[in-house]
Amino acid sequence: MDVRIITLRVNGESHALAVPVHKTLLEVLREDLHLTGTKHGCELGECGACTVLVDGEPVLSCLALPIELEGREILTIEGLMENGHPHPLQIAFAETGAVQCGYCTPGVVLSAKALLDRNPMPTRREIAEALSGNLCRCTGYIQILEAVERAAARMREMRSISDEG
Repeated sequence: MDVRIITLRVNGESHALAVPVHKTLLEVLREDLHLTGTKHGCELGECGACTVLVDGEPVLSCLALPIELEGREILTIEGLMENGHPHPLQIAFAETGAVQCGYCTPGVVLSAKALLDRNPMPTRREIAEALSGNLCRCTGYIQILEAVERAAARMREMRSISDEG
């Protein structure tokens, strides 16, 4: 078995790991780093449950190889909290009932974060397009769209207050 020593930067921390070259990022996150917030879904790149952000962009971790990600910043749902506080997306998801079984939620939240980081005022259509790679069997999507809109409004308000102060 071909094993490589690599350093991954995950949630702001560097991790030196011995990784079989065929092991996926999803497997490394869950099995080696014990970051189980990233979910096993279809393992075919179709459901989005395993979505993480790599350099701010959504990536399906079931299709990504860690050996190709050295030097890049990986963000999982565990790294989303800021200074011990939930991200506005996490709060909005809880408030709007956008979390049912919760299995798809980490991937959806991270895809939404990537969207709001590049577009702080998305239309509902832009939100739907950004989340189109994340399947949810429980909520029916309306609550998810409302949660992203609510979080976007709060994040704009927070930026406005910090710009004034």
